[in-house]
Amino acid sequence: MPDVWASGDAYEPYVGRWSRLVAAEFVDWLDLPADRRWLDVGCGTGALSSVIAARCEPAEVLGVDPSKAYVAWAAAHVEDCRVRFAVADATHLPAGPFDAVVSGLVLNFVPDAVAAAAAMRDAAPHGLVAAYVWDYAGRMELMRHFWDAAVALDSAAVELDEGVRFPICHPDRLEAVWRDAGLSDVASRPIDVPTVFRDFDDYWSPFLEGTGPAPAYVAGLRPDARERLRERLAARLPRGSDGSIPLRARAWAVRARRPD
Repeated sequence: MPDVWASGDAYEPYVGRWSRLVAAEFVDWLDLPADRRWLDVGCGTGALSSVIAARCEPAEVLGVDPSKAYVAWAAAHVEDCRVRFAVADATHLPAGPFDAVVSGLVLNFVPDAVAAAAAMRDAAPHGLVAAYVWDYAGRMELMRHFWDAAVALDSAAVELDEGVRFPICHPDRLEAVWRDAGLSDVASRPIDVPTVFRDFDDYWSPFLEGTGPAPAYVAGLRPDARERLRERLAARLPRGSDGSIPLRARAWAVRARRPD
């Protein structure tokens, strides 16, 4: 089943709103001075690019993504003259030099992660190269609850589980990719953010929109199987006294520089 990434309106309530929380801690960790040139690889709806603009006083932010639909959505929704967007693949990036080349929630979807990291390295010959990905197998709880419920009902779903599909989403493996790409001074860290859903509908509705691996799985289910999955999730998710669903999301972040 191919991953579907086409609708910015569907992506934002599913992942974009949580990616923005991670992005804020991520760019603070990078701690770059103001007036720098940034390249955001796999920019999607512009979550990371918009956070860079808001928090880092950049000279320029260029966000690139292979999806024309996402580039158009980002350009229409990020209103900052320092930020622009273009269509480009992660292994064929615009010529730099950039002071920072970053990527949010993308590396695990790139067929050759080392090649992508090497392209990022080349675009920042004297700068910083950094990325973050979800901890699918562990503390990315909104997806972990989903796949645990799906696999309990359908053993074939284990092959689609992002925690199984993406072993790169672990600090040791991320650091290895960065080193294999010829980067040095490699460091990684977890970033945990709260993902509090107003109610079960706030949690479940994004899974019905077809954007991303889990929603694509839901879209392929028969109505009765979809209802069983919904009921199982409704029964297992934690609830606050007000009916909210308090979860957390962990991302793993990595950063490094090109050797002098």
